[in-house]
Amino acid sequence: MAEKAILYDPSRCTACRGCQAACKQWWELPGETTTNIGSYENPPDLGANTWVKMKFTELERKGSINWLFTRRSCMHCTDAPCVTVCPTGALYHHELGFVDLNKDLCIGCGYCREFCPFDVPRFSGNALTATQKADKCIFCRDRVSNGLEPSCVKTCPPQALAYGDRDKMVAEGRKRVAALKQKGFANAYLYGEKEIGGLHVLYVLDDSPAVYGLPADPKVPAMAAVWRSIIQPLGYAAVGATVLGLGLNYLVARSLIKSEKEENE
Repeated sequence: MAEKAILYDPSRCTACRGCQAACKQWWELPGETTTNIGSYENPPDLGANTWVKMKFTELERKGSINWLFTRRSCMHCTDAPCVTVCPTGALYHHELGFVDLNKDLCIGCGYCREFCPFDVPRFSGNALTATQKADKCIFCRDRVSNGLEPSCVKTCPPQALAYGDRDKMVAEGRKRVAALKQKGFANAYLYGEKEIGGLHVLYVLDDSPAVYGLPADPKVPAMAAVWRSIIQPLGYAAVGATVLGLGLNYLVARSLIKSEKEENE
């Protein structure tokens, strides 16, 4: 089955935030209490109940102010660090290529956000009461698994969002980048084609990633591989040794009690 991807073109985006509203409506996510922070952005950041958020950036170009819009959400990396470090397998790759989440397996350890180069996962619940769980965009898995578009794509009025086979979205993105360069946008770039092994949310940028608040060269943190190949196995070995030790201690204690009982009879 072909991997899927979302293509986001900021040059077509009007920042209506219909994608935000559609995401909340489809997944029945509650609204949030917000305050005026001196920006049109609302809410100010991603959250456990906000999986998609439009970021506004002011940029001066040739003496005039331009608005740049960035779609903040899980980027669904191919070499996803969150999948690598997740100790329970709660984060995993769906057969369509995106990063899915099984909240029933999540223990709220927070490693996914710690290692995410895009600072995406957020948490609900309470770590102290062991009820903390990760939350993020799950690519509308119920819709796409049944041949439908993600809710954000379906509702986008200016068609700034497109959805389809990843190779087709890459080809379309390249075509749009070429058109932008012909118009004089020398730094136009298809973000996500190769980053982190290839993203399943692609951006057609008319300027450098840094201008849009995106990491210019995101990488899988070196500690992610170390965590998975060394630290986690050592942790599992320590837990196993502890369980084994407790089991042996129980058997020895039981044997001693039995021996003492037989001697007293």
